[in-house]
Amino acid sequence: MNDTTQIDPQHLANRVQKNRRQLDKWARREGLEAYRLYDRDMPEFPLAIDRYGEWLHVQVFEKRRPLTDSQLGAMREVLAQTLDLPLAQVVLKVRRRQRGSSQYERLDDHAPSFTVGERGLRFEVNLARYLDTGLFLDHRDSRQMIRERAAGKTFLNLFAYTGSFTAYAAAGGARRSVTVDMSHTYQAWSQRNLVHNGLHDAARHSFVQSDVLAFLQRMRRAGARFDLIVLDPPSFSNSKRMQDTFDVQRDQLQLLADTLALLAPGGELLFSNNRQGFKLDPRVDELAAVDEITQQTVPLDFRRHTPHRCWLLRSR
Repeated sequence: MNDTTQIDPQHLANRVQKNRRQLDKWARREGLEAYRLYDRDMPEFPLAIDRYGEWLHVQVFEKRRPLTDSQLGAMREVLAQTLDLPLAQVVLKVRRRQRGSSQYERLDDHAPSFTVGERGLRFEVNLARYLDTGLFLDHRDSRQMIRERAAGKTFLNLFAYTGSFTAYAAAGGARRSVTVDMSHTYQAWSQRNLVHNGLHDAARHSFVQSDVLAFLQRMRRAGARFDLIVLDPPSFSNSKRMQDTFDVQRDQLQLLADTLALLAPGGELLFSNNRQGFKLDPRVDELAAVDEITQQTVPLDFRRHTPHRCWLLRSR
């Protein structure tokens, strides 16, 4: 798309306003301060727009003929006007395919962090410092499933990012939790999320900064067992902190086998990923009882484009 291609940003504003009227009551009823307002509804506006309290997070998905800076600027301005927000609180990012550690790269060191409410809990987000915001909104129903299952359980959160699953498990009464991620930044963020909710208890909730694949091998040798596990790996990683590259399609069988080895009798493993075109290896059926639960875990505001797939695996 070039500057001679005429698109009217007011059309985008009208659609966002319509979506907002439909979603606002639902969001209040669900106790949500963060939700998706627009998800590539119209092809001329290839955007995903998420509201985080009094901020907007706007992701632009690259096309063969990308939107120009002037077009993007006009959209940003009309969104701010339509939702009565300061222009500085409309954060716009061009979404490109991320490889390896690029999702950890800092974008704006001075961007402010703040908290948003979700079903009685609060989570710290930062819309401009990194590519991702700190809270994956498409997994809020998955998080609720964990809270409903967590009472009295030992919980393991793998590839934990900022620990939102851990906060839900702790709120649900998990007896003990272990949160594992390779990033020191995200582990500190996870601990702050527990603090924000009055759930931080070092005796019950521990944090391990580690390559998850190496951690699984160590725990398997130690004979560790957990009642409830969340496994939400990246699609691909070639981080310098890992010994080898990781590809979720290629490496899923070994990853699931190592994770299931830590599952206590009668335990449950929630496995999810957002790899486009991902196919679950049929041999996984030999390792555990498997049910795909994607339809239960994709929330109302994300149903236009399925953002992830999710399975519940139970030990045999």
